[in-house]
Amino acid sequence: MPTPEFVLKLREKIGHDLLWMTGVTAVIFDEQGRILLCRRSDNGAWTPITGIVDPGEEPAVTAAREAEEEAGVVVEVEGLAAVKSESPRRFPNGDNVQFMDLTFRCRYLSGTARVNDDESTEVVWASPGELPEMSPRMLRRIRDAAEFDGTTRFVRGD
Repeated sequence: MPTPEFVLKLREKIGHDLLWMTGVTAVIFDEQGRILLCRRSDNGAWTPITGIVDPGEEPAVTAAREAEEEAGVVVEVEGLAAVKSESPRRFPNGDNVQFMDLTFRCRYLSGTARVNDDESTEVVWASPGELPEMSPRMLRRIRDAAEFDGTTRFVRGD
C-alpha cells in the first residue's frame, strides 16, 4: 500500500509512535443498490473504498478522489453517514496508528469499476445480501451507509 508522502515525513520524526490520522470510507452504491468493494493487496481483505485525508483536503473530496484513484469510478458524495474513532492498530512494519473514520454514502455516476492502482487486486460490485467475508468494522461502515437517512451516526464502542 502506498503510504502518503506526508505520513512518511512524519514517521521520519516520530518513528513508530502512535499517529492520529483521519481516514475516509466511501461506500458506493450503484443504481441496482450494489456496493463497490475492493480486495486489498496488502492483506487480501475485502473493503469498501478507503483512504487517508491529505493535509488541507476536504474529507468528501478525499472520498471521491479515492474512488477514482482506486477503482476508476466517478461518484457523488451524498452524505456523511458515520463518524467513528477506531481502536489503535499496529501494522506489520511496527507503525502505530489510530484512525478517525468518516464513512460517506456515495452514488456511482460513471466509469468502469476496475483495479486502477496497486492498492487492490480485485474490484467487484456486490449485492448487500451477497457480501464476501469482511471484518465487523467494515460491515458496520456498510450498514451505516446503507441506513443513512440524512443524519450522521456518531458511533460509540466497537
